[in-house]
Amino acid sequence: MGYEVEVKPRALKDLATIPLGDADRVLEKIEELKAGFSGGVKRLSRHWPEYRLRVGSYRVLFAVESERVVVYRVLHRKEAYR
Repeated sequence: MGYEVEVKPRALKDLATIPLGDADRVLEKIEELKAGFSGGVKRLSRHWPEYRLRVGSYRVLFAVESERVVVYRVLHRKEAYR
């Protein structure tokens, strides 16, 4: 099952603040979401957005809306769940 990936402007701002090598890895993992969920994806309880993707020390917070993955934030793990 393939998904369309939408990255919100706030997530793009988050990506601009992290080191370039880490940002490249995060973008690669976001692209892999098009093919479906693989390792590193976990459903969050009592948190919005509903899912997180772990990429090293960074967390990609996203939600699934029918056939679409919407990426809301890309944060360091110490800031992701506040």
